[in-house]
Amino acid sequence: MSSSSTDKAGYAGLPLDRSGQAEAFDAIGNRYDEAFPHKEGQVAAVEWLTGALPGGARVLDLGCGTGLPTARQLADAGLDVVGVDLSGNMVDLARKHVPEADFQQMDIADLRPGGPADLGRFDAVAAFFSLLMLPRAEIPLALGTIHHLLNPGGLFVLSMVEADVDNFAIPFIGSTVRVSGYLRDELRAVVRDAGFEIVEETSYTYAPATADVQPEEQIFLRCRRVG
Repeated sequence: MSSSSTDKAGYAGLPLDRSGQAEAFDAIGNRYDEAFPHKEGQVAAVEWLTGALPGGARVLDLGCGTGLPTARQLADAGLDVVGVDLSGNMVDLARKHVPEADFQQMDIADLRPGGPADLGRFDAVAAFFSLLMLPRAEIPLALGTIHHLLNPGGLFVLSMVEADVDNFAIPFIGSTVRVSGYLRDELRAVVRDAGFEIVEETSYTYAPATADVQPEEQIFLRCRRVG
């Protein structure tokens, strides 16, 4: 990842340690979709986006993974889709699954105000289970970056696993990843503090189709940028 100019947008002094994270998802590849075959909450959140956006609206899929189902769903709705992911293998898979979208390998920190990458502004951003791959100290900064990337009044859909953990190593589909999370009251507060109105909240108890990922409570927030 790019780590220069980290004095902008509150990143000064943070190590931006991604060691092992991209490599884990490079190794997981298509097995991610096999482990999480049912994504009702994710699909429903994107349906809310597509119902609220005009054709051709520009949408960022942040942590796009294989491109399924989100980027595929957005593109099928006639939206202009850009996806980013830290894993090069995931980006390659997404390009195969959704060839009409634009996918790039990069870190959300690259997109911060004054950072090394500028993809322009978006009418909506989707971040499904991507911010939980960051240490807690970075999550408010990432939310600030998303606020910066959105046009005024832009829409934001977010999902996290409800858990009171910070940069905690867990086994995950044959690899090890580090994850962070919040209990839902704290998650709501962090999102609102970043300049978002929470329009709707849903949650799902999810049991992945793999033995080394425990059942989890997934929280989905449908939000609008304010300010």
